[in-house]
Amino acid sequence: MSDHLPTRPAPSVGRVLAERAGLAGALLLLILVFGSLSSSFLSTRTLVSIANQIPDLTVIAVGLTLVLISGGIDLSVGSVLALCSAVVGVMMVDAGLSIGSAAVIALAAGAICGLVSGSITVLAGLPSFIVTLGMLEVARGGAYLITDSQTKYIGSSVEMMAASLPILRVSPSFLVAVAVVVLAQVLLTRTVFGRYLIAIGTNENAVRMSGIDTRPYRMAVFVISGALCGLGAVMQTSRLATADPNAAIGLELSAIAAAVIGGTSLMGGRGSVVNTFFGVLIIAVLQTGLASVGASEPIKRVITGSVIVVAALLDVWRSHWQSRT
Repeated sequence: MSDHLPTRPAPSVGRVLAERAGLAGALLLLILVFGSLSSSFLSTRTLVSIANQIPDLTVIAVGLTLVLISGGIDLSVGSVLALCSAVVGVMMVDAGLSIGSAAVIALAAGAICGLVSGSITVLAGLPSFIVTLGMLEVARGGAYLITDSQTKYIGSSVEMMAASLPILRVSPSFLVAVAVVVLAQVLLTRTVFGRYLIAIGTNENAVRMSGIDTRPYRMAVFVISGALCGLGAVMQTSRLATADPNAAIGLELSAIAAAVIGGTSLMGGRGSVVNTFFGVLIIAVLQTGLASVGASEPIKRVITGSVIVVAALLDVWRSHWQSRT
């Protein structure tokens, strides 16, 4: 019975290419607009700087995209990243561990947070919005507790992930983030796991009627999201050479925005990791460009928030149009 999963019709190659061309066009337009407004923006140095600043947001947005496709949401990603960053700081500064050992513990801590959120959501039948909102507070509080609300200064021992490569000039973190995007896209589009995620997000009851236990899949995406928070924490800690319990406040909003801009449905059942990566690039260029032209922080927040709303409206319009065609 599982051969007849209730997934939406797969988009044609032409539609996929059109969506990505549209996102690439919007990205290019932003670059050209800000380049015309600020002579310093349209330079290799600025573009490389943007690339080296987005790895943590990229991997967080990838995990969140998978959660959204399955029909859930994870509002705790920013706080879980802060908790994992605090774990890295404490393990290295207080316990004297290497960056490798601290990174493994951070990934495990993130995965455990995801497992707790996923288990409560799935087994207790609570909305993931409420559960992850609670985890947002728990993880942030945990970050403050284990660091005594103090920033941990780690120094150059973690900077290898953020150092620019001699030829490409981008950081290893950026290359790892791109690899995560590729692997997650393959997982979503070329595996049974990804097929089930899309089906669950489309109509979970129908999937159950097909004889498939949806609980392991719904829990797994939260575990993946949590583990990627741990990876993002290692990337951010390497870039800043500090572990700050106040880190990543509001990052979940940027991750949701990237996914929505990339066409991931907030209702579940549709999304693309590659398109989310385009969304991350658009947000990063928008924020950097606004800073380069001297926009104040309130103005940047207003514009970024407006982009999120417009993207959500476009998602509703697209869903309505597809349902009629």
